[in-house]
Amino acid sequence: MIRQDAYPVDPWCVRETRLDLDLLAAAESLFALSNGHLGLRGNLDEGEPHGLPGTYLNSVHEQRRLPYAEAGYGYPESGQSVVNVPNGKLIRILVDDEPFDIRYGDLHSHTRTLDLRTGILTREAEWCAPSGAAIRLRSERLVSLTQRAIAAVRLSVEPVDRTVQVVLQSELVANEQLPPASEDPRAAADLEAPFVPEDLLRSEMAVTLVHSTKRSGLRVGSGIDHEVEGPDDLSTKVEAFPDLARITVTTELEPGESVCLTKYLAYGWSSRRTVPAVRDQVAAALTAARHHGWDALCAQQATALAEFWAGADVQVDGDEELQQAVRFALFQILQASARAERRPIAAKGLTGTGYDGHTFWDTEVFVLPMLTYTVPHAAADALRWRLDTLPMAQERAQVLGLRGAAFPWRTITGAECSAYWPAGTAAFHINSAIAMAADRQAWASGDEQFDREVAVPLLVETARLWVSLGHHDAKDGFRIDGVTGPDEYSAVADNNVYTNLTARQNLRAAVRACGHWPEQAAALNVGDDEIAAWSSAADLMTVPWDDQLGVHPQAEAFTRHAEFDFDGLGPDAYPLMLSVPYVQLYRTQVLKQADLVLAMHLCGDEFTPEQKRSNFEYYERRTVRDSSLSAATQAVLAAEVGHLDLALDYTAESALVDLRDLASNTANGLHLAAMAGTWIALVAGFGGLRDHGRSLRFAPQLPRGLTGLGFALVHQGARLQVAIADGEATYTLESGQVALTLAHHGEEFTLEPKTSASKPLPERRQLPPPEQPPGRAPTRRVGAAAPQCPVTENTAS
Repeated sequence: MIRQDAYPVDPWCVRETRLDLDLLAAAESLFALSNGHLGLRGNLDEGEPHGLPGTYLNSVHEQRRLPYAEAGYGYPESGQSVVNVPNGKLIRILVDDEPFDIRYGDLHSHTRTLDLRTGILTREAEWCAPSGAAIRLRSERLVSLTQRAIAAVRLSVEPVDRTVQVVLQSELVANEQLPPASEDPRAAADLEAPFVPEDLLRSEMAVTLVHSTKRSGLRVGSGIDHEVEGPDDLSTKVEAFPDLARITVTTELEPGESVCLTKYLAYGWSSRRTVPAVRDQVAAALTAARHHGWDALCAQQATALAEFWAGADVQVDGDEELQQAVRFALFQILQASARAERRPIAAKGLTGTGYDGHTFWDTEVFVLPMLTYTVPHAAADALRWRLDTLPMAQERAQVLGLRGAAFPWRTITGAECSAYWPAGTAAFHINSAIAMAADRQAWASGDEQFDREVAVPLLVETARLWVSLGHHDAKDGFRIDGVTGPDEYSAVADNNVYTNLTARQNLRAAVRACGHWPEQAAALNVGDDEIAAWSSAADLMTVPWDDQLGVHPQAEAFTRHAEFDFDGLGPDAYPLMLSVPYVQLYRTQVLKQADLVLAMHLCGDEFTPEQKRSNFEYYERRTVRDSSLSAATQAVLAAEVGHLDLALDYTAESALVDLRDLASNTANGLHLAAMAGTWIALVAGFGGLRDHGRSLRFAPQLPRGLTGLGFALVHQGARLQVAIADGEATYTLESGQVALTLAHHGEEFTLEPKTSASKPLPERRQLPPPEQPPGRAPTRRVGAAAPQCPVTENTAS
């Protein structure tokens, strides 16, 4: 766990005030920069020491073997893992022939600052070599949000008190030596040195390399170019080899002098284009970067971020730590998506190799709602990528003996990579997640072309899957059996409520879409009988209910399972999947993460207020939160049913999962879904946002720990601002051409462009706190202190 003093609270920055080698790998994730296409981990400029070197291109991966103890029909034959592409951010520094390495000599000062308004990572250090020569170093780094292929570094060195010789070695390194990528030696061998050199181009201070991956056959181009400022006697040397490019700058500096190196990085890749095409693409990007120059790149970055914050910022009054955390979260979601452009948004973004770089259902359920209402073009691009993978999903459905499309549980390219059926392909709810995200995006954006060309085929093919996966029983109910819901401690169950209700939404959205776009439906061979079958399945969908307990079983017969024996657990038992046999988990009432509670959030109109409260409190004392996804959902429902203090506790847990490394695995990359969940917890929890039935409804209320909350939404091209403070909520339609119809605590009202309306908040309701499993109560934000409860997790869900 990272203490608060490692990254002091600041509303617009994340600042590291001392270098702790034990936290280095986590810091590399926190200080990662990306734009959705290109990602650089926050490694030190000089390369060593490091936790995990990382430079990533979205979807550039290598294939690896998936070992099975026993073969089974339909099992994926190979997996995919993100790979470290050639590292161009490396600048080694030698001072009087001694390498600048903070493990030697004396590091007198060190700070790193990630400015969330400029997008620039700045580092300042003062170091004295073992010989006594001392230098001051300043570096700035960015990954451009406007120039998709470009990153840049500016590094300057000056002596402190005496003349020193300084050598800068700016490098581009392919097949960089890394820690083992897998505990399985077979998979590790598949991923070791994944690149084969194909071409290089050297020109003055620039070098471009072209490589291809050995198994996946992807061609990657990478290049570096430089500008140098310093004393007149500095010298430069350019070297280029198949796996290494090096530009060396040598000079002697007197006190008061400095040398400044500006380094431009460019990357591109393709599975189809030729070596000359990829090489020339990178060379052109470098030329454009030098044409713009460092100052212009910085100005463009600041402008892009100013536009983002104008439409996406969340203001939190009364909790400065939470304010910093939510802005950090928003910034990282933007970095993961801004220029992805029909590529996936992985669970870790481009910040690390966790989960092998795969994307899961949590992109659509947690990340895309935030993007739909803040950066809608990025959400649309992510869904267009899903559409691009539709043929593979259709093939997968055929392998499984189903109709329609079965999208993969985890993937990079669209092919299923999950080797574990119960918590992989059996989690068919990934398909309704994609469908619901597409339907929301089509409505919220008002983009008819997206609705017609993207949403309709996704809705149709997933609706076909549900009808073929489920069946009508003898009592004329529609059942979906043998599936796994969001909770991975309950697998291959019948009639999981979350799965069934989201499938119902999927089916009804498909009916609506085909009615609205009959020509598109006809092109997909949708007939009246098929639409009638969708409607029947939706209307007759089985939703289990336990009359005796007055709650919904998470899945059929779940509430008849034995209670889990929490009393026998030791303090280090979590996550349970690493200390308790699955035979004990699968047959008892213990939840890894919110499941039915998530259904109550996303399908809230299917439950009465009384059912929501009884369900929430029943599952609260059985949910251990061995997933970072759980806290945000529990926050939303806790706020809705009246546990406001608890909702704030869970919101903070979701927000701080990486800044405080609550799951002890931030070193592998950031938890993007938990970060997006912070936005959901604030906007849907305390803002009360719901968009069920294609309407915007709000039910704002503040917990005791907050004095105000403000956020913006983009809806059908208009920007809506919501400010909650002093006992009222003020809605302002800042832009747009048409009026919006909204609801505040059930009261509908119409807001004209450029006008505001204020509505009173109801009296704060604070119910007695419910119980959590022993040792799993979240850290309290208000009232009596409680021990910090770490998040524990092992998989993306």
